Amino acid sequence: MQIETLFGSKACFEMRESALNLTKRLARTAQETFGDFEDAVEKDNTKTAVLDGTVHPLTSYVINYVKFLFDYQSTLKQLFQEFDSSDPDEQLASVTTRIMMALQNNLDGKSKQYKDPALTQLFLMNNIHYIVRSVRRSEAKDLLGDDWVQIHRRIVQQHANQYKRVSWAKILQCVTVQSLGSSGSGGGMAGGDNSGSGGLSRAMVKDRFKTFNIQFEELHQRQSQWTVPDSELREPMIENGKNPQKYIRYAPEDLERMLNEFFEGKTWSEQKR
Repeated sequence: MQIETLFGSKACFEMRESALNLTKRLARTAQETFGDFEDAVEKDNTKTAVLDGTVHPLTSYVINYVKFLFDYQSTLKQLFQEFDSSDPDEQLASVTTRIMMALQNNLDGKSKQYKDPALTQLFLMNNIHYIVRSVRRSEAKDLLGDDWVQIHRRIVQQHANQYKRVSWAKILQCVTVQSLGSSGSGGGMAGGDNSGSGGLSRAMVKDRFKTFNIQFEELHQRQSQWTVPDSELREPMIENGKNPQKYIRYAPEDLERMLNEFFEGKTWSEQKR
């Protein structure tokens, strides 16, 4: 150890003992500080509302704190060795993991403040994604490991899937075949405004699409105020499926043009041009 080398002579015995005791006190204080910080993060009850579901200030603060720790990791590892004989890398990883867990527990609590369950999922998705992205871009990744990163990426995806489910299930139900047919007891759509008990009335279909339009407008008004700040996360959520060109042959304007060509007496060769 450097202290024993610096103060190795008998004449420096008292100075060496004082320096060693000071180092041990610093190590103990560092451990206590990390414990206090972990506790403060988990119990943080600031009322700062993130109305758009974006990254919470607490999340960015804690991540900056963790980055700061890794800027001084060599010093911290020396202090850890004074306090505990176990692997200093494992000790630093343990401290970081506990802080991250405290942050996630707090975010879970904050997410319950939202009345809209879709915004709850969006908030958790945004914040955990921010944590994962920050870890992947820092030295913390080497200590926390790929397993930690992959587990939390799956958590992000779970929240994204839950967001889609709670946001769209009610609206899409308006136009599903099962929903449209649920009120009729029999076959297809009747030719008139009423199909009686054997089918589905046109009025009912119109009502379902009217309901869809109203609900979609409400959803648009509400969610256009929300935020997904990371384009890596936002773009997959709003794209039209994966490789839509493989199964969507006609764009809306193509369908409109083709419908307008009905009953014009064109030959097949004219249609293909």
